[in-house]
Amino acid sequence: MTNKLSIAAIVLSIAALAVSLFGIFRDTGAVPEPEDVQYVLYLGTNHKDTNQPVFTPEEAKHQAENILLDHFGGYTIQEAQGGWIDGANIYTEYTLVIYLSDTTAAQVHAAADEMIDVFCQSSVLIQENKTNTEFYAGKQ
Repeated sequence: MTNKLSIAAIVLSIAALAVSLFGIFRDTGAVPEPEDVQYVLYLGTNHKDTNQPVFTPEEAKHQAENILLDHFGGYTIQEAQGGWIDGANIYTEYTLVIYLSDTTAAQVHAAADEMIDVFCQSSVLIQENKTNTEFYAGKQ
């Protein structure tokens, strides 16, 4: 008898949880998305050896956009100014901050390889951030 009561209690608990969750999703219209990874790339635009700009800011952005469209079909770019001290010298450079979602590390590395070549860089800084992504279309 105790086993039957325990099983009944478990079944009722699961049913109550399911009804509760269904009610939440039905009321808000929100459907939880699976965990996603957002990649953030920092692309400097000064030549790795001369520390002089490889392109004008407009041309640098255009070159990056072409690479991103070829590899991903979409992108988000922000313009930034990077700076650092090396010995007694202070350096600055026009930097592109690139945000990518719905992709893989391998695809990001392939695009970064092309950016390294085109922009004459030693490296591209890549951050991988776990996030939840939702394409919210408003209350429906």
